[in-house]
Amino acid sequence: MKFLVEKNDNCKRLDIFLSNKMDNLSRSFIKKLIVNKSVMLNETLSISPSTKVKTLDEIKVKTLAKTKKNNLIPFNANLDIIFEDDDLVVVNKPEGMVVHPGAGNFDETLVNALIYKFKKNLSDVNGALRPGIVHRIDKDTSGLLVIAKNNYAHSKLGIQFNEHSIKRKYHCLIWGVIRPLNGKIQTLITRNKKNRKLMIVSETTGKKAITNYKTLKIFTIKDVPKISLIECELETGRTHQIRLHMKYKRVPILGDIQYGKKNIKFKKINSEFYKKLVVLKGQTLHAKTLEFIHPTKNKKVKFDSELPDSFKKLLNLLSKLSG
Repeated sequence: MKFLVEKNDNCKRLDIFLSNKMDNLSRSFIKKLIVNKSVMLNETLSISPSTKVKTLDEIKVKTLAKTKKNNLIPFNANLDIIFEDDDLVVVNKPEGMVVHPGAGNFDETLVNALIYKFKKNLSDVNGALRPGIVHRIDKDTSGLLVIAKNNYAHSKLGIQFNEHSIKRKYHCLIWGVIRPLNGKIQTLITRNKKNRKLMIVSETTGKKAITNYKTLKIFTIKDVPKISLIECELETGRTHQIRLHMKYKRVPILGDIQYGKKNIKFKKINSEFYKKLVVLKGQTLHAKTLEFIHPTKNKKVKFDSELPDSFKKLLNLLSKLSG
């Protein structure tokens, strides 16, 4: 797509100019196009979103072109694909799988698996190492993710995430009983200065984070602390949001080694439950449902997923022990 800057657009920021011309794309999406060198200003790629345009400048935008070659190694994984069409894929990510390559894991991530299955048929808005990735969940969190097959679909989905109009519901097991049983948690979340890999709830700085929750079941079992199954619906999608909010309410998620209870000591505990507890490989948190407007069909779509086996087995045991 080509644009010529007219007098009334002189001295506007490049991202603002393009967002006015391309109203089907969000400004954040346009910023990513610029940063990923999909936008040329007078045949120059080395520009920033804040670059000021001048009258008669020529701007070219490659909205659907693949702008970077990636060197990702395809990984043959048995993906649990819930839905697929020409624009998107909904996948049920297993616990223990990292979403995209990063420090310590470059070869067996969800992205590597997507490259193996879909090859170049993925969006590239988020750069060469994150093809198709619109949003993320933690390594040890299982559940639904929507993957974009092209940049237009990515943009339309991105707008919905930015506007918090996509509905995401999670199930998790927590230590204790949350009070009130149903409610809303609203805090600020920011990076932990002592450990940059973690986040913290802050009273003064950070991004607004809102989690709506309801208690589905409380398990009261002899020789086991009270445990609750709750459903969380995100209004925002901050890093580690649900895990942090459960810690904030003093009901951390079972199996969460970063924000949960560490080195738990029991004077007396049911041995059958304890065997299941100690082999948990991560937090019992699952992205169960996902609902959004399809980017090209403009119809509401909703997807649901099964809990992973480890989560289901623990639930079954709790139900059995609670009689």
